Amino acid sequence: MTRASASPAPGAAPPTPPRLLRPRGSNQVGMRQFNERVVLQAIRLHGSLPKADLARLTGLTAQTIGLITTRLEEDGLLIRQDRVRGRIGQPSVPLALNPDGAFSVGIKIGRRSTDSLLVDFTGQVRQRLTLAYAFPEADTLIPTIGQHLRALRDQLGPLAPRLVGVGVAAPFQLGGWHRMLGLSEAQSLAWNRIDLSAEVQAMAELPVNFAKDTSAACVAELVAGRGRDLKSFLYLFVDTFVGGGLVIQSHLHAGIHGNAGAVASLPLQLAQAPHAPPQLISQASLWELEQRYQAHGLDPVAAYDERALQPPFDQETDLWLTNAANALAHCVVSATALLDIDAVVMDGSFCRPLLQRLIERTREALSHYNWEGLWPATVIAGSIGSDARALGGALLPLHANFAPDRDLFLKVGG
Repeated sequence: MTRASASPAPGAAPPTPPRLLRPRGSNQVGMRQFNERVVLQAIRLHGSLPKADLARLTGLTAQTIGLITTRLEEDGLLIRQDRVRGRIGQPSVPLALNPDGAFSVGIKIGRRSTDSLLVDFTGQVRQRLTLAYAFPEADTLIPTIGQHLRALRDQLGPLAPRLVGVGVAAPFQLGGWHRMLGLSEAQSLAWNRIDLSAEVQAMAELPVNFAKDTSAACVAELVAGRGRDLKSFLYLFVDTFVGGGLVIQSHLHAGIHGNAGAVASLPLQLAQAPHAPPQLISQASLWELEQRYQAHGLDPVAAYDERALQPPFDQETDLWLTNAANALAHCVVSATALLDIDAVVMDGSFCRPLLQRLIERTREALSHYNWEGLWPATVIAGSIGSDARALGGALLPLHANFAPDRDLFLKVGG
């Protein structure tokens, strides 16, 4: 019997739930900071935990847990919740992350807008500042980012010293595919010569982390969304230009050049010399939907909001959905053959009803493929939405300061 003969239908739910994600600690001397981070990570994963459960989940002794939680409370990183009564034995006191324990700023620099988010220790967005544009001009954008940073810091008032860092999420080459955007080569080169991380660092007065925008969005899904349940998945983010990220065994997999999951460049058919085949970016990007609207005298910004599913936009949206879903299905089958992943998580900067329709059309398109020899991947909706890139950027400095391993976002327990 071939492997495919026992496969579930394309888009079907996985047959068994994955293992729980569980950080593990060490009782050895000299592991104080690591163990503190393990405790914080365990609480972050579970929401709140009493000390007894922390000891059981982390493998640390009750005495070690007591010392660690006392220090973390004194540092303002943990808070006590109301006692839980009604169980056998003494009432337990759950411990939770203190939302005011630490803060970070996430900045998403996109081809249509820039978002700056102030994020608290629990990953909640406290403040949002946005700048929209047809295409970013460096002379305007970079000073505006500086203004956003100052405004968000001022928003914290006496809590400003708890701001631990800034994360920047942007395309590796913001001037890429300039012909599609109607830009001159000079405009494209000007952007590609700018070191965004260095520019932000000069204004931030805090450590700055930089990530490819879709990788940052994947981080947000990994840490705060579907990644809590899925160990390996391809992440697809539909924006002005489609992009992606890759998670393997609960690791964000960057690749040699930091470009893993660069699905925008995926060819959609065989090359016929001298012509190169079209790429996924030309079929599954909101830029294509924008062009359809503009050709009919409609507002292209409707591609990003609820109007996309209403007259007179809905007819062009439906045509775009068919093309985009077929192209994304091709991407899903290709990724499944190469990676043998649990799932494909799809999200985007458009409205949630349009995301759901795109997923439904993609699942339908997947049913027309030959899955012999493959386990079809489950296609599911992401849980973060348009904030994913900026939120992922904000999570980078929080992870660097408080997660148990700088190279991993989660560890899989046995």
